[in-house]
Amino acid sequence: MVKTTLSIDGMMCNMCESHINDTIRRGFKVKKVSSSHTKGTAEIISDEPLDEAILKETIDKTGYKLLDLRSEPYEKKRFSLFGR
Repeated sequence: MVKTTLSIDGMMCNMCESHINDTIRRGFKVKKVSSSHTKGTAEIISDEPLDEAILKETIDKTGYKLLDLRSEPYEKKRFSLFGR
């Protein structure tokens, strides 16, 4: 799995977050997407890396601007009562 973190300019409120999340869900096969207008970021969890050029084009078409994109391997955290 892959975690992709986007830096996005132009998000001002919760509706902006919803717009970004819905746009990403419609355009890409993702497990989870979550945006924050206060941080100016969106985090995406997906099985495969996302096409950066298409992601930028998709975000920019919404009127927001994709400033930066970082991808890294993602491993789901497991719950443990023993702190291991």
